Amino acid sequence: MTEIFIGLASALWLGILTSISPCPLAANIAAISFLSKKVTHPSLVFISGSAYTIGRMVSYGVLGWILISSLLSVPQVAQFLQKYMCKALGPVLIIAGLFLLEVITIRIPGLALSQKQHNKLAGSGAPGAFLLGIVFALAFCPISAALFFGSLIPLSLNSKIGTLLPFVYGIGTGLPVLVFAVAIAFGMKSLSRWFHRLTRIEYYTRKITGAIFIIAGLYYTGIYIFKIF
Repeated sequence: MTEIFIGLASALWLGILTSISPCPLAANIAAISFLSKKVTHPSLVFISGSAYTIGRMVSYGVLGWILISSLLSVPQVAQFLQKYMCKALGPVLIIAGLFLLEVITIRIPGLALSQKQHNKLAGSGAPGAFLLGIVFALAFCPISAALFFGSLIPLSLNSKIGTLLPFVYGIGTGLPVLVFAVAIAFGMKSLSRWFHRLTRIEYYTRKITGAIFIIAGLYYTGIYIFKIF
């Protein structure tokens, strides 16, 4: 039970950290702007915010499920992972940590919407918000890619509820938007300005998480590769 709780909490935290990272944060600010256009209809704001969060959850959940199921469905791959995953986890965490600390940076092409497409989705209510969630989720940047592919997927492969974790991660990535959508729905539009201040919080949380990843990676490397602990 403790292992399951830790897995769920870790996936949720990774999702929240992703949501306030620079690239996803810009996408979420755009989503907040989209939702704010319907501020005169509080119920629609909440529905659209929920649809956006569900879109992100579905996108990450399906992608994660496909990756995990594909890897585990091939006997040779499953045996390889069972034998070597613990050894690989340390270096993977170290690399992910270096990405979070921006010691390693690469450019990753992602999905993008034109202004015309964005406006079209913005005018289509909850279905448009749902599609925005899907598209923005797939617009990976180095940090979000490191968190998803370098942290969440290895965590999922080592968990009893691995296929569930990407869905929980998706909830975490859309949670800030949902929270601010609720705030807007209750007439607290001024709270949306706090969304921009998350960049300061993101900087420190990302650095701390990156350092923890590297320390954990060194620990796993010492245990499973060098046998020094």
